[in-house]
Amino acid sequence: MTTRDQASSYVHGASSTVLRFCTTDDVLREAAASGPDRPALIAPFQRVRYSFSQLDAEAERVAAGLVELGLTPGDRLGLWAPNCAEWLVTMFAAARAGLILVNINPAYRATELEVVMRTCECQALIFAEAVKTSNYAEMLGEMIPEMATAELGHLSSARFPSLRILIQLGDRAPDGCFSFESFRRSPSATAVKRLLAIRQAGQPDDPFNIQFTSGTSGTPKGVTLTHFSLVNNARFVGERMRLTDADRLCIPVPMYHCFGMVLGALAAMSYGAACVFPAALFDPLSVLQAIESERCTALHGVPTMFIAELSHPRFAEFNLGCLRTGIMAGAPCPISTMRQVVEHMHMTEVTICYGMTETSPVSFQTTPDDSLEHRVGTVGTIHPHVEAKVVDSRGQVVARGVPGELLTRGYSVMQGYWNDPGRTAEVVDCSGWMHTGDIATIDKDGYCRIVGRSKDMIIRGGENISPREIEEFLYQHPCVREVAVVGVPDDKFGEAVCACIILHQGATCGEEEIRDFCRNKIAHYKIPRHVRFVDDFPLTVTGKVQKYLIRQRLEVEFSAVEHRRV
Repeated sequence: MTTRDQASSYVHGASSTVLRFCTTDDVLREAAASGPDRPALIAPFQRVRYSFSQLDAEAERVAAGLVELGLTPGDRLGLWAPNCAEWLVTMFAAARAGLILVNINPAYRATELEVVMRTCECQALIFAEAVKTSNYAEMLGEMIPEMATAELGHLSSARFPSLRILIQLGDRAPDGCFSFESFRRSPSATAVKRLLAIRQAGQPDDPFNIQFTSGTSGTPKGVTLTHFSLVNNARFVGERMRLTDADRLCIPVPMYHCFGMVLGALAAMSYGAACVFPAALFDPLSVLQAIESERCTALHGVPTMFIAELSHPRFAEFNLGCLRTGIMAGAPCPISTMRQVVEHMHMTEVTICYGMTETSPVSFQTTPDDSLEHRVGTVGTIHPHVEAKVVDSRGQVVARGVPGELLTRGYSVMQGYWNDPGRTAEVVDCSGWMHTGDIATIDKDGYCRIVGRSKDMIIRGGENISPREIEEFLYQHPCVREVAVVGVPDDKFGEAVCACIILHQGATCGEEEIRDFCRNKIAHYKIPRHVRFVDDFPLTVTGKVQKYLIRQRLEVEFSAVEHRRV
């Protein structure tokens, strides 16, 4: 007899692997106890190599320093820096000191930083001196003029009333700031005693991390995640990758995002594997060099990163035979790219993940045993101890294979948006279901396919058109490297299909050629009325195309054309 679960688009991750009730700090402590001399962190660009015992000691020193400055459990510690050894040390130090780590995008400028700092009311901020053209120290000096005359550890800022402590990475710091190196000393007996008390009082259900959403909708929010949700999600991610303490995971994705912090560092260390940071910011050559020199067995990235690595002019110089697994996530992967990753990068066990920051983040993931088609056409099956369902506009669960909005529920769902119960209630309902805003299907075998965003759906003359479907078709054109399909205003049909295309290097193609390619192969109403060739797309850090920005730009363009006609 067919049960409701088998007939409807509801799945749950039954598993014999139990959830662990522990903290982020416990992950490092256990790894250091079981394999103290195993490599934990390698950052070639910094000439840093830490064993697990060394990483544990570094975290202890920084945690003690933060406690001695007067920070107490529950205080928010902002971290504004690119990937570096200090990032990981700070993450574990914050966990050990009972603080809530606030991840700040290194690309943020003054206005965006102010939103984060004021939203979370940070008591302390650790920051890099500069990244690319952004001089953080100068920016902070302009935002906080009181910094120049402040007593160390006792800042009083009109703009940021909660902020007391500023710490610059490195061995020097501007006036009013500590240097990070000043914490690299043996902790006092008082601080050690205090850390022990914090550990005994701390709970896995305590909030540990605030991450700001990547902003595909243009409205970033502070997602509050617990030790419990992060630790367990990292464990199950690593389980599907079949990580062991013999693995070395190359992490070119940013640590301030779940991809680097949870799917990367925390997942690796949950299994005693080493983390390798190839560079502060993504650089395809540094990734290739690090894989070969450090004999990395796993690699993470969004599709655009893998494309950049595969197309690098020096790609053939590197021996990547050590690779076997990793994660490609953040955006749809063209099957041609996946084939190249498997064949030319030797990542036969590469997995695909789906999730969102609000769910710690992964809900679905493929396994190494899944076919190439499943690893491209789907985002895998439900994660352990997580539920998911697909519902229609009335909130009713649909039959298998029928598209609708994807909802998830379980241990991984966020506590909420920091200090924003109203916006939290908009996405987490009274039954605990997280409304993802993604349109998905779940097939008879439990594999999930993401077919688009509810806000991205194009409605042309009453026809609902999935941009993802057209994008997947256009990827088959030999000249098309990347494509984003959006709806634009149309007087006759309400909306028209517009394809924005990045061509392969050296390729030439015209608008009519794209339309000819589509004719008689896809329905006439799906053929792009407009085609725009562009050099790049606005992306989130996870490689998701910010379609709302593309639509805004096109609306300005079409408005200007209409104005000229008038």
